[in-house]
Amino acid sequence: MIAGLVAVGAIGTAILRQDGDDAPSEAITAESAGIGDLEKAARESPEDSGTWQRLGLAYFEAGRFADAVRAYDKATQLAPGSALLWSALGEARVMASERDPMPAEAAAAFEKAVAIDPADPRARYFLAVKRDLGGDHQGAIDDWLALLKDTPPDAPWRGDLIRTIEQVAKIHKLDVSDRLAEAGAAAPASASSTPLAARAIPGPSADDLANAAGITPGEQRAMAEGMVARLETRLEGDPSNVDGWIMLMRSRKTLDQPEKASKALADAVAANPGKADYLRQQAAVLGIRQD
Repeated sequence: MIAGLVAVGAIGTAILRQDGDDAPSEAITAESAGIGDLEKAARESPEDSGTWQRLGLAYFEAGRFADAVRAYDKATQLAPGSALLWSALGEARVMASERDPMPAEAAAAFEKAVAIDPADPRARYFLAVKRDLGGDHQGAIDDWLALLKDTPPDAPWRGDLIRTIEQVAKIHKLDVSDRLAEAGAAAPASASSTPLAARAIPGPSADDLANAAGITPGEQRAMAEGMVARLETRLEGDPSNVDGWIMLMRSRKTLDQPEKASKALADAVAANPGKADYLRQQAAVLGIRQD
């Protein structure tokens, strides 16, 4: 699961936020309309694939991955020729799976996406993850490097893709320095040039991931808490990163730290008063209330 842990959310969600020729406008998302409003819109316009796409994105961003699967599944039924929708469905299926890091249904959705559009970046990324999970680490890196060559310098997922390649290569003792340079990875887009909503959240280091399989549950929890602490520190310097605050709330909830989750909500609202309603709505979905 190394590659999936490194960048699954950062790459997938960043790609979905980009404008695509076959992508309905994302102007109405969970940030401007609550999930309840989007559910109502889906009931009123059940044949509109764009409505189901926006609802799927809202569910996904709220961590309601099974609901996101259902919404994206409906969207693909209505617009079966959209590679973007198929790859979004595949990603939602990955995130909804509690045991299998690459369910067969997710892989099938990614295969469908590349059959429609061989250049679909999210599907290409996850199909490489599938190769990595199957033990073909070199093949996965080859595919990610090919994707990197096709990735615009200002793409918000570029830095995460480079990090994935570097970390998987380090873990499996593969030298990719020259090939990264050839792919133009020497000067990836800086954080300041990347939209806030798509900036990478600090993830596990290569050493963390390499050692995780051999440590005790208590040590694994300590590692997770360290990752969350790094995220919290990053948000202190970038308090306008609303997506980061939502991830912090979700992480605190996962670690069974309700008081810290509530504090994260309070801090997020204080830093982003204009997004207070959205933040509280997302927190409510997670079962978090502001003290």
